[in-house]
Amino acid sequence: MDKIKMTTPLVEMDGDEMTRILWKMIKDELLLPFIDLNTEYYDLGLEHRNETNDQVTVDSANATKKYGVAVKCATITPNAARMTEYNLKEMWKSPNGTIRAMLDGTVFRTPIIVKGIEPCVRNWEKPITLARHAYGDVYKNVEIKVPGAGKAELVFTSEDGTKTSEVIHEFKGPGIIQGMHNTEKSIESFARACLGYAVSTKQDIWFATKDTISKKYDHTFKDIFQEIYEKEYKEKFEELGIEYFYTLIDDAVARVMKSKGGFIWACKNYDGDVMSDMVSSAFGSLAMMTSVLVSPSGVYEYEAAHGTVQRHYYKHLKGEETSTNSVATIFAWTGALKKRGELDGNTELMNFADALEKATLSTIESGKMTKDLALITSLKDVTVLNSREFILAIRETLEKELA
Repeated sequence: MDKIKMTTPLVEMDGDEMTRILWKMIKDELLLPFIDLNTEYYDLGLEHRNETNDQVTVDSANATKKYGVAVKCATITPNAARMTEYNLKEMWKSPNGTIRAMLDGTVFRTPIIVKGIEPCVRNWEKPITLARHAYGDVYKNVEIKVPGAGKAELVFTSEDGTKTSEVIHEFKGPGIIQGMHNTEKSIESFARACLGYAVSTKQDIWFATKDTISKKYDHTFKDIFQEIYEKEYKEKFEELGIEYFYTLIDDAVARVMKSKGGFIWACKNYDGDVMSDMVSSAFGSLAMMTSVLVSPSGVYEYEAAHGTVQRHYYKHLKGEETSTNSVATIFAWTGALKKRGELDGNTELMNFADALEKATLSTIESGKMTKDLALITSLKDVTVLNSREFILAIRETLEKELA
């Protein structure tokens, strides 16, 4: 059969450790035999980031802005141990954080639903997509350890020297203080990314804060979302028959547990950090979770929601067999290919991506899976495959699907 042609490249960001090994297997077995793959390649492996003083990460983000679609392998965010292991010049920042900041993007994480891997929450029938505002709040906080009695104040000095202040607390003894911030520009970008993604995926969207307690900080989030929804998205939502729904975060948590799923849940930074782990774990496995970074201008970057699977990589280096789940990485590729096809009007590419997703899920549903899924599946008499065998089993299913 003739290979599928691509008119516009998508940006390909290679990564680290076991996911880098899987990346090559996926390309060699599931993509290159069927697609005349057109990518602009960037090596975001830690060694190359170190060689380029992390310029390669910046270049990949700029390329993503240019072409509109990227696919990214999991990468290492170095700590002290990695500094020694890789002989790094410095402790380079998280590539995801750099790319997210440059694209001004919001991260959407969605579980991959497959028969035989049942959610812990029995009534969840459809995926719940978690949208996390990945700027500010506690992640950019400033903290002081209070040594003893005294007055803590929150002070803002404007450019003209005018000061505004509020007393935080009159301390009678030792304590702690934390200062947080966000910007209206970042919140506006978050709102547009979330509401735009709801329109593009034709899903209801929930947004929740604690505005009853935080009457200025959280209330600003609520007001900005409502204003942008009313001015820019209300008509589109009504045309599609989808809903924008605001509630308090504690009410949202209670409602989520009783819902059937099938919507986007937009969360502030900390709420999104915690709730995305809860949702992914409750749906079965972090290895069955997609992640897409969406900018308010409509740029998309797809990746798996998990890390580089370090433990399996060290086993691989010793020549030992691994059974590493590649589903989320496969779905990163299919998501990027579908979006590239959608933007280019390339139906053939979109249909191939759909077929690969279907083949991946059908392989699992037939009882062929990696060890992590075998431990939690409700299917009987399953076959546990190693990393390569699983990808080859998907290829066999895919060839039947395409035939």
